[in-house]
Amino acid sequence: MPIQKAQKQRKSGRAGKIEDVAAATGVSIMTVSRAMRGVEGVSEAKRAEILKAAKRLSYVPNSNARSLAVAHSDLIGISLPTFLDDVFADILEGMRSALDNVGFETVIDTTGYCERREEAWVDRMLAWHPAGVILGGVHHSPAVRDSLKSARIPTLQTWDYTPDPIDICVGIDHFAAGGLAGRQLLDRGYRRPAIVGVTRGRDLRAEARFAGFRDAFASAGVTDIPEARIDKHASFEAGMLGARALLERTAPAPDVLFFLSDHMAFGGLSACEAQGLRTPEDIGVIGFNGLGINTVLRRPLATIVSPRKQMGHLGARNLLARIHGVRTERHVALPVEFQPGGTLRPLPGEGAVHD
Repeated sequence: MPIQKAQKQRKSGRAGKIEDVAAATGVSIMTVSRAMRGVEGVSEAKRAEILKAAKRLSYVPNSNARSLAVAHSDLIGISLPTFLDDVFADILEGMRSALDNVGFETVIDTTGYCERREEAWVDRMLAWHPAGVILGGVHHSPAVRDSLKSARIPTLQTWDYTPDPIDICVGIDHFAAGGLAGRQLLDRGYRRPAIVGVTRGRDLRAEARFAGFRDAFASAGVTDIPEARIDKHASFEAGMLGARALLERTAPAPDVLFFLSDHMAFGGLSACEAQGLRTPEDIGVIGFNGLGINTVLRRPLATIVSPRKQMGHLGARNLLARIHGVRTERHVALPVEFQPGGTLRPLPGEGAVHD
């Protein structure tokens, strides 16, 4: 009997094998492996039973053996900053379309934009010897970069862009995207812009957008750009509070507001309307990302559309190529698109969107 055999092994002092744990719990070796690594596909009750059996049988996964079989791992670790808005959910959806039905499991975590939390997550992933790792953004601690480079695990950095990735990168150039927003506003005659964002330094992609935005206006001689920084995530409420603060304290009043995201822009639009300002006649509003909220607004927001699902799909596809030893583009910057909406002055010949 398998259990009797396991008991004899335990009495002899010999460490158990994964086959022993599988036999003792009536599951496959693959299920034991998944349970020990904490990946999807095993119920909590069964996972607890397997872990208890592994302890009883003195079974410890052989990390050295696993490190020699990285190419056969079925695990991909995904670390993203947050799921509090649509951005990373859309990127993940694009990844799923490439990862589904190819035999890989995923472990997903969010860092809350915390560098130390990302470091701890990478350490856990490396202990599991995954087939690949996906990171949100391109700004990581030296420890994260060095660990992933040394481990030689295929690594995708996404949402942001760098010509010097850890391994491969598929994203957008946020500085260039902010510059595009600035030039579009200049073309429409705006000269008193203001910025609404979250606490400085929390979201480095947003900081790059704002830097590109300022650079565009500086080229036209506009260097004084007021800001409102709200200590909240990029929500409707944060946009409302930021717009309200700028409208109350800035003189002369801004003629256009650039928001970190469309959700913040919608909150800011509400604040403008509450103060009796007409958009776009009295003040312009522009967001970022082209989020789903624009599909239900009677007057869509002006925004910069980011290709999030395409980014996720292409990034995951390129990562799979790396996992299978196929050479692929090391860094890809996808284009963004300006969407006029109805919250900015139209250019000549450009139709306005009305209620």
